[in-house]
Amino acid sequence: MKMKEIILDTLLDAIRLLPFLFIAFLIIEFVEHKLTKKSKKIIAKSKKLGPIIGSLLGAFPQCGFSVMATNLYTTRIISLGTLISIYLSTSDEMLPILISESVDIKIILRILSIKIALGMIYGLIIDFVLRKKESKEKYTICEDEHCHCENGIIISAIKHTLSTISFILIVSFIINIFFEYIGEDYLSKILLKDSIFSPFVACLIGLIPNCSSSIILTELYLNSAISFSSLIAGLLTGSGTALLVLIKSNKNMKENITIIMLIYFLGAFSGIAINIIEKLL
Repeated sequence: MKMKEIILDTLLDAIRLLPFLFIAFLIIEFVEHKLTKKSKKIIAKSKKLGPIIGSLLGAFPQCGFSVMATNLYTTRIISLGTLISIYLSTSDEMLPILISESVDIKIILRILSIKIALGMIYGLIIDFVLRKKESKEKYTICEDEHCHCENGIIISAIKHTLSTISFILIVSFIINIFFEYIGEDYLSKILLKDSIFSPFVACLIGLIPNCSSSIILTELYLNSAISFSSLIAGLLTGSGTALLVLIKSNKNMKENITIIMLIYFLGAFSGIAINIIEKLL
């Protein structure tokens, strides 16, 4: 009987989210398709202001900007600091899910502002330390590497909605089983919710090169399985499919590993710092 109730609750929750997710993705697709070309030019010409502009654009939902930035960095049109700032601020599927779940707007703005601010700060520091010379290499890229859909914004929004809701169904079902049969307290212990090491676990989830990472982290936070600091840590390391594009496009594998390790360290460090600040306040 419990299993039937779990399945029913999971389905009802998913059905309730469908219209909100579709509307959110429809708006996102419309804006993203309008801004993509302009964003490329803005980021490419931003130079020293790259991390600031990059972190603002990266906060826009979906992995479009992070994938675009990866290709721009591979051809050295943008700096490493700008790339990192976009990776850290990328929100992917997090924002549509929070909106569809009617989460307090103050919490949403708090999450976005922290990710944007940290993206800017870390990006500027990295560029200052490295002081990379501007590359003269010409920018060329295959559009197939991007997250863009070519069949119109409605079809694209439907595809994103169905893909997201399918994953939400799977994640929610698993989480609901844990809550029902194992208990919320035990699940929180597995994820080290009240431990200073929790951000390290969340960062590993965030590194999953798929929209699944942001969905998992957001659902875990909404179900009180991880803390706010761990959510931020995980979301900082989550850049959608951008890391896959980085590994495929950038032939310097040593550099790719360094970038991934840097993102992980910055995410974990930030999560621990936020955790300490929250306990002190």
